[in-house]
Order: sequence, then C-alpha cells, then structure tokens
Amino acid sequence: MDLRRKLEILADAAKYDASCASSGTEKRDSRRGGLGSTEGMGICHAYTPDGRCISLLKVLLTNACVFDCAYCINRASSNVPRARFTVRELVELVLHFYRRNYIEGLFLSSGIIRSPDYTMEQIVEVARLLREEHGFRGYIHLKTIPDASPELLARAGLHADRLSINIELPREEGLKSLAPEKDGPGIRRAMAGLRLRIDEAREAKRTERRAAAPRFAPAGQSTQMIVGADGADDGVVLGTSVNLYAGYGLRRVYYSAYSPIPDASSLLPPAPPPLLREHRLYQADWLLRFYDFTLEEILAGGEGGMLDLGVDPKLAWALRHRDRFPVDVNRAPREMLLRVPGLGAKTVDRLLSARRHRSIRAEDLARLRLPLAKLLPFLVTADHHPRGGVLDRADLRTLVAPRSEFAARAAPRQLVLL
Repeated sequence: MDLRRKLEILADAAKYDASCASSGTEKRDSRRGGLGSTEGMGICHAYTPDGRCISLLKVLLTNACVFDCAYCINRASSNVPRARFTVRELVELVLHFYRRNYIEGLFLSSGIIRSPDYTMEQIVEVARLLREEHGFRGYIHLKTIPDASPELLARAGLHADRLSINIELPREEGLKSLAPEKDGPGIRRAMAGLRLRIDEAREAKRTERRAAAPRFAPAGQSTQMIVGADGADDGVVLGTSVNLYAGYGLRRVYYSAYSPIPDASSLLPPAPPPLLREHRLYQADWLLRFYDFTLEEILAGGEGGMLDLGVDPKLAWALRHRDRFPVDVNRAPREMLLRVPGLGAKTVDRLLSARRHRSIRAEDLARLRLPLAKLLPFLVTADHHPRGGVLDRADLRTLVAPRSEFAARAAPRQLVLL
C-alpha cells in the first residue's frame, strides 16, 4: 500500500478521538537550532485557551487492533480497510508536512497490535526519533496505552508535550459491557502514575535550576469520554469528570458524542445523541472549572440527570435564581459577575479593571460585542436598569434564549461560549 493511501485511512480513523488539543505546552527557543515550533500559526486543527490556532497531524500508527470494543470503528471484528505506518514512514511524513508548513505538531494514537507493550514501544520510538535524531521542537501529543508497562509510559513523557489515556466510558459497568478487554481500574492506575511523574517534574522545575529540572509531559494529561453509548446521563458524565480532575490533575476531559458504526452491536443505541448535548457538556465543564459552579447547581434544573438542551447551563441557572438579579456591574464582586449570563471570565476581568477608572455603561458592553439581549435583563449599568417586572415575566426564557441553536450545533468541538 502506498503512503498516500495509508495516510487517507489512518487520518480518517483518527477523527473519532476528540482529545486533540495543544494547550499548556512550554515554549522552546528555536534559535538554538532544531526543527519546528509550538508557537506558530497555521492550518486550524486545534485551539488553545488563548485562542491560538495550532495545526496538528492527527493520525493513527495503525487502525488494526486486537481488542473488540463494541463502540469502536477499528475494533477487531470491524470490516474496514486496515493500514499501518512503519515508524520511519511516520517520522518522515511529520517532517515533510512541517517543512511544507502544513502542521506544527503531531497527535499520535494507535490500535493495539501484538500487545500493549509492543504498540507503546512503536509510539514512543516515533516521538524519540523526532526529538533526538531530527531536533523536532513542535508539539507532540501521544495517546498512551494504559496496559503498557510503567517504564514505557515514563519514556513517552520524556518526549511528549501531552499524554492522554482515554477513560472511554463514564461508568465502570458500561466499560465491562462494551469493552470487556479493557480494565477500568488499570486505566485509573496508569493515570495516577502519570500524575505522579508530572507533579514530580513540575516540583523539580520549581525548586531546582531550570536547566537541571527533568522534563515530563509539561502540558499534562487529558482523557476522553464517549457520550451516549452506555446510557449514562449527564450527571454521571460530569460527576466522573469532577472526580478525574480532582484525583488525577487532568488538564482536560473531552466529550465525544457516540457515532453509530457499521455492523454495530445490539448493546449500542441505534441513533446518536444530539450533538448539542456534547456542546452543553463542554459548557458545564467550563462552569465547573472556571466559574465556581458546583455540580448540584448545574444539574438542579434538569430532568432525569440531563442538562437542558434549550439554553446553556449558566442561563438555565440564572433563570432558576432570578431573585439574585439584577447584578450591578459597577459594584458586584467578581464571583457574582461570573454568574451573569453572557459574561465570560476574561470579560469580567476587563470590566473589573475598567470600573476602577469610570462607571460602566451599556454602550461599553456593546463595544465589547456582548449579547446585550441576553445580558441586560440580568445586569445594572450606570445608565441601565432592567424594566420593572422583566425578571418575573413568564416568557423571560424566550426573550433571553438565542433564537436559534444552529450556531451551537455547528460550533467546533472544544469551543465554549459563556
């Protein structure tokens, strides 16, 4: 099989993995020699929290797999074309794409071939050759295999900016049913081992001389959960995420809406969940991590443990707690401004800085291109106070909710607007 055909198969097979982001990596001075950079701009493949666009070659080493996970298109029993790169082929492909300014980094995953250790050795060797033989300084994200030996996972962290291990499903019973060859406790043990090494490297960098500090996955670790395959509701999904963030220091949990596959198992649902559900989970995840919301607050208004698909989670909370509004933008503390629908964390910080010098008016909010129709019923400015009784109106939800959710449905994965 020629290299072009391999790339077609293995790049397409990688599209189901959503945990592809480049946030949090360290800067490397390319003036010292070497190839690539983590700071440039290029083809849009992934977004960092500060809005930079990072282009990554997202590909599998192989889509052959000895496991037979029911939800996976690349499972052993799936009737799909198979391909496999050699280590050298993939290294040359990355270098070729970089030199042509197509990419700035690599996201590499793989099916399991022969054994977890053998597959992990191949993945690590790709990263090692790029770093040590070719001086590649671009971003590398490796999807690690939890059943591989701890020594191999440790070697992966020496070369990768970020490591990730997919938790796969939010419930242990779901994993046992749909992927019986995978070990839920083993996945968590591997995550714990990575966290220990990441924390040790960060502590050494803080306390030792910069040149002497060991390097180990400076962008941390992440994971992915498939949503809608095992019947877990949003409360279970988000509860699992809260535990993962607290227990393993994850940088991100990614949510991937289950996509029906050919010849699917009868254990799987016949239809996918609404893609909007995935978007709402990302929004709720953001509220939990950056807006000081609790899981109970986010889920309180839903039915059957599910988030409201009609409005975003922050607006849903505000509609249930109208007695706490309107909030005075010129007097309210930061934690209350973060609860106002339509105000994001960066905007709140800008408003707090600006109000030290003068009073904030509605026209100032308009200059920031904020959604005034959604915002003003909940906010007081120097020249605006919500009309009497507007917060008590039975149709307030209709007034402040977006007229169309098309933008949310079409939004790229990982994009969160609050």
